[in-house]
Amino acid sequence: MNIEKTSKSLLKEFWPQLSNWTMRELLWLGFWGILFLFGMYALYVQVTEGHIVTGMRDHVIWGVYIVNFIFFIGIGYTGAILGGFLHLFDAEWRKPLMRMAALMTVISVIIGPLYILLCIGRLDRLYFLFIHPRLQSPIVWDVVAVMTFLVGGVLFLYLLAIRDFAILARTEETMPAWRRKLYQFFSAGFINTRMQRRDLKLALNVLSFILIPTVIIVSSVLSWIFGMTLRPGWHSTIFGPYFVLAAIYTGTGVMVLIMYAFRKLHKLEAYIQERHFVYLGYILIALGAGYGYFTFSEYLTDWYTSEKWNAEVIHKLMDLNQYGWMFYFANFAGILVPIILIGIPKFRSINTITFSAALLVLAMWFKRYLIIVPTLESPLLPMQDIRPEYVHYSATWVEWALTGAGIAMFMILFKLASKFIPIVPVWETAEQIEKEKKPVVNNNPQPVVSSPS
Repeated sequence: MNIEKTSKSLLKEFWPQLSNWTMRELLWLGFWGILFLFGMYALYVQVTEGHIVTGMRDHVIWGVYIVNFIFFIGIGYTGAILGGFLHLFDAEWRKPLMRMAALMTVISVIIGPLYILLCIGRLDRLYFLFIHPRLQSPIVWDVVAVMTFLVGGVLFLYLLAIRDFAILARTEETMPAWRRKLYQFFSAGFINTRMQRRDLKLALNVLSFILIPTVIIVSSVLSWIFGMTLRPGWHSTIFGPYFVLAAIYTGTGVMVLIMYAFRKLHKLEAYIQERHFVYLGYILIALGAGYGYFTFSEYLTDWYTSEKWNAEVIHKLMDLNQYGWMFYFANFAGILVPIILIGIPKFRSINTITFSAALLVLAMWFKRYLIIVPTLESPLLPMQDIRPEYVHYSATWVEWALTGAGIAMFMILFKLASKFIPIVPVWETAEQIEKEKKPVVNNNPQPVVSSPS
């Protein structure tokens, strides 16, 4: 198999995406850059004036920031667990998706913890968490778990990209000297010998085996922060698997959106095909069904027991004058609609799968909001003679601006990363093309040649 020659041909095709900026890309980057700068202004306002500019108060101590933290961390977990499973099962169709999944992991896990810092009133005391940790606190172990996971995610992305770094370091394409030196540095002397290929495969297998249980552990630790708290709506043994499944469900939806965006932006229809959307759609159906079951179990047990404080939270969730519209959207539009649109073959297409993914991603953000805010507005001890703004949470423009800045940062980092390494892996795609060019031994002696996919 002449993989080296095919790799050079693919790199020549992908090189304009790496080296040139189109007007559409610059406008796209400019829009997100403005949104990010507006968020930085909001951060300046919060730092100079204090948390009074947010909607958080003594009783509702968490708000949109924690919702964003759980959301970004969750989609970061998905890239690792989805990439790990697809790598271990050696599914051929996975190859164009692995780079996007690994990038999603690293970028999301970088952004997510930043929202924790926005909740801290005294950032100058942050180092106390490391020099005076309370080992019995789930929050301490959450910090350790997230940092460990970030290191694993970066290593996984690097090992997946090292072969492309080697190809880029040796390419004849014109590039600045600093860029070629970076590629040479990151290629780490990889020249594609048999021993190097064996060691790389072994390292990726081991790292996949490590990352999959790490995702489950890290997500569970995050859920235990809520489950170990004696508050209505949180104190539940189901939160561990519930958080894990919700994170994977959300992240798979984000993967579909990323695939769609890069497919359209760079005209990658030959490599990111309809089958990739369909396969991820099947995964969404399975995850949506499981997540729907957990959701039904959670609300059914709280409603049936009729405990005073749990009943109060359930009432808030179902009351259209409070959180009802958000509750019904999160649990019907975010679960039933994707299952119906993707599950019925007549409706199933790239556009409907992408629409379903966008719908469920928005619904899952609302679900995180419903986990955080209504519970904090329903304390175990009754509150009397308290101003309404201290009892009911409403996010301010500062919080929304910083939420937008986080989304903008995700988009910008993803785009900049795609300008440094090909979003579709060159080496793995070349391997697949060469395999499909090989004659197939069957009753028909004619060779079977497939188009690049």
